Amino acid sequence: MTDDAVPDLRASDADRERVADILREALAEGRLDMEEFGERLDATYRARTYGELAPITRDLPGPGAPVPAVSLTKEPRPGGDWSDRIVGGGDEGTSTWAVAVMSGFQRRGRWTAPRRFNCFAFWGGGEIDLREAYFADREIVINAVAIMGGVDVIVPPGVEVVVRGIGVMGGFDHREEDVPGDPGAPRVIVTGFAFWGGVGVQRKLPRAEKQRLREERRQEKLERKAARRALDPSEGHASPGGLHGLHGSHTDRPYEPENRRSGE
Repeated sequence: MTDDAVPDLRASDADRERVADILREALAEGRLDMEEFGERLDATYRARTYGELAPITRDLPGPGAPVPAVSLTKEPRPGGDWSDRIVGGGDEGTSTWAVAVMSGFQRRGRWTAPRRFNCFAFWGGGEIDLREAYFADREIVINAVAIMGGVDVIVPPGVEVVVRGIGVMGGFDHREEDVPGDPGAPRVIVTGFAFWGGVGVQRKLPRAEKQRLREERRQEKLERKAARRALDPSEGHASPGGLHGLHGSHTDRPYEPENRRSGE
């Protein structure tokens, strides 16, 4: 299967097995965890066309492909260039629906969010994490129905959010609506219905960015500590005068038995 294959062309069992082999190799190399491997493998065997198969391994190297060198230099904030994450071209997305009935569902990691994603939660909960996702179009719709349950939508910084859902004894979170989006960033419309439940929208940094910021703060603390030590080499060491002050005059003479000092 090649990237220039017609998206609507029906895939064969052999095509699905080739994608499954790539996923198994990615799992063995640590590129996928077990949960994400299971989700992608399920999507592989459900796929009917090349257009459905292509996004599943879009971010994975093919068999025998050269592995690019990893740069240890600081990279720009994820999401700064959104053109690489809006795939377009008739891509229908990795997954288009999810259901949680007294259970839960998750969509996270490197997946392709479709133009419209429908989900339903009854006495359960779901999480739709778009921080590392690709987008099938510049505007996508998440239609969430929560009945005595909840759905959380997590978006990265820079994404524009519009909330249009209706709540009855429940509600939709509108706090992220007033945050302007980056130029060229995708637009996420959250709609649906909540009854005795809720649909929340959170804006969080991608995991890699959070780790980078933690490392930067740790490095800054070390640099400040080193600078203080350079200005005052005695910092962090007890001075002899401090010990003398604690013991007072008892440090100025040797120990004598109590009966000798009292003249007995």
